[in-house]
Amino acid sequence: MTELTRTQVGIVGGGPAGLMLSHLLALAGIDSVVVDRRTREEIENTVRAGILEEDSVRLLVETGVSDRVRREGIAHDGIVLRYGGTSHRIDFKGLVGAASWLYPQTDVFVDLADARARDGGDVRFGVAQTRVVDVTSDLPGILFTGADGREHEVRCDYLVGADGSHSMCRLEVPESVRRHYVREYPFAWFGILAEAPKSAPELIYTHSPRGFALISQRTDTLQRMYFQCDPDEDVDAWSDDRIWSELQSRVAGPDGLTLNEGPISGKTVLRFRSFVAEPMRHGRLLLAGDAAHTVPPTGAKGLNLALADVRVLAEVLDRTLHGQDALDEYGPRALDRVWKAQHFSYWMTSMLHTHPNANAFDLRRQQGELTSITTSEAAATYLAESYTGWPTR
Repeated sequence: MTELTRTQVGIVGGGPAGLMLSHLLALAGIDSVVVDRRTREEIENTVRAGILEEDSVRLLVETGVSDRVRREGIAHDGIVLRYGGTSHRIDFKGLVGAASWLYPQTDVFVDLADARARDGGDVRFGVAQTRVVDVTSDLPGILFTGADGREHEVRCDYLVGADGSHSMCRLEVPESVRRHYVREYPFAWFGILAEAPKSAPELIYTHSPRGFALISQRTDTLQRMYFQCDPDEDVDAWSDDRIWSELQSRVAGPDGLTLNEGPISGKTVLRFRSFVAEPMRHGRLLLAGDAAHTVPPTGAKGLNLALADVRVLAEVLDRTLHGQDALDEYGPRALDRVWKAQHFSYWMTSMLHTHPNANAFDLRRQQGELTSITTSEAAATYLAESYTGWPTR
């Protein structure tokens, strides 16, 4: 026998977007059910980096999710752009009075999952055979097999697809209506997790003739670093010594910058692309986060866009459920920020990465662009404002 649950908002996807939406709705007195095919343990053990904008940090803290980001996150008052073997710091605090926060997406998920459990939220991990039905009716539904092996049906007033970049929900928007905007990139990131001291207090974004490199951190003793590679690169072909030699060569310069080395505990190739699905609403189905858009990681925008989406969506659903039909506002408001972030992410990616067919002119032109940013307060201010986020207060 199928177990039936009636709720106001059904949410497919229990990552940060889905859980934050459920949390915000609960604060407004709105019931929701969240389902995810992954177990909580699987999500917690998926290592994801994370750079949070100030608005994202405020959202976590001021809505009562957790203040752990303030205690354990690392505030960065700037970043370093490195090119021609020389480092140039972009001072976020001095330029726009804001910072970014190094706080892994995994920790954001843990904070949100703990908050939903603390507040009695209905979150069901480890479900199977999920499908959504009747998205244009007055009572859309989610059908699935629960972790208990029983058949379940959730009927709701509104349905939200927050089910990630391989979203099932976005395919419910008919082909005749949906528009997908895609840009594929001819390179990827080779990412490592290294047991070593920090090499710098802030992130270093490096342009070099050998390709891009990002020197990031995780903790005082565990570091995350990336270098540009072919999307089909074989991680097994790279020994620790070869990886460190490549990274050192990309940051080398007359100032003598040298990275602190140590055992490498993880290697991965991260492919990326730009993607936007429009519209973000069809009938009573609304899309949020990676289900609606993805960005290359160069601009550190993915998680922040997901949180910005659901902040708008929670407000729109609250007004709609209290008698004011505001659903048509959601897509345009969210997409305004999405396309700004797409531009910024594309710009950072194009400026810092070496295209496979690049010639000497292309490399020198990129250096000219980087020089323009590091020698112009107006240009540096644009980068700082975009990186730390466009404030919504």
